[in-house]
Amino acid sequence: MSGKNKKFGLSNEIDWKSIFSLQSITYTVLGLFIAIVALKGFMIPNSFLDGGVTAISILVNKVFKIHISILLIVFNLPFLILGYRRMGKTFIIQSLIAILIMAVLMYFVNIPIVTEDKLLIAVFGGFLMGLGIGLVIRGGAVIDGLEIIAHYTTKKVAFTTSEIIMLFNSLVIIIAATQFGLETGMYSILVYFTAMKTSDYVVNGFEEFTALTIISGEFDSVKALIVNDFGKAISVFKGERGYLPGTFNIKHDCDIIMTVVTRLEIHRIKQEVSKIDPNAFFYVQSIKEVKGGIIKQTGIKT
Repeated sequence: MSGKNKKFGLSNEIDWKSIFSLQSITYTVLGLFIAIVALKGFMIPNSFLDGGVTAISILVNKVFKIHISILLIVFNLPFLILGYRRMGKTFIIQSLIAILIMAVLMYFVNIPIVTEDKLLIAVFGGFLMGLGIGLVIRGGAVIDGLEIIAHYTTKKVAFTTSEIIMLFNSLVIIIAATQFGLETGMYSILVYFTAMKTSDYVVNGFEEFTALTIISGEFDSVKALIVNDFGKAISVFKGERGYLPGTFNIKHDCDIIMTVVTRLEIHRIKQEVSKIDPNAFFYVQSIKEVKGGIIKQTGIKT
């Protein structure tokens, strides 16, 4: 399964300290065990797919009876080689280690089938697979080479990473539907969606951060409100407001205010700003990650 946005290390030197740090090992090992439970306890016995290289491995395993451990290595290795320069040595080595460990565990570890209910298999299998993948990513690696090839290809073709991944997974699920039946293909879509959303939450966090930008003539009062009453840090850009249809030549200098908030804070801040300036202009942008500065709320307006 792939489809999530990730960070890749691009250093020319292999950071062995990072690879074998306690945090990295903990996330990776825990994620691998959870992914194996998902695969052997839910998905493989029922021919359910989750997308990416893992899906190809399950598909080939069912058709040609080749052990999935071998397939995981064989299908991921070309992607790792292709991404060696572009994605950074530390990331590629760490991913190779994770894939090899996963292949070994898939060969030796036996997991009993948890349930035969197809809906439960699709939901919980996808959830566990997404949780496992997300934890491995938090550890600094991936266990699916499709993410690498998608990032590599997006610079060479007129498609985004998400479009490449979606196209690839759609083809895989269509093939699965022809081999195992339409019902299995439909359940595989549910597995993929559940796994994708779960891994997104694990990697990016449950608390979605959003960039809120405000343009207002009462910018000094708006800045004081956001910083003093809501306890949020702000960035200020010098700009101009005006340029409206029919009054194009009328313009005013202003401060353009940007702050990072959670989705739960957006409505309250907009309400309070509107009390100061009913004509304030807002626009909101989703962001995947924030680091540094003051992010957490330290004060709440009552």
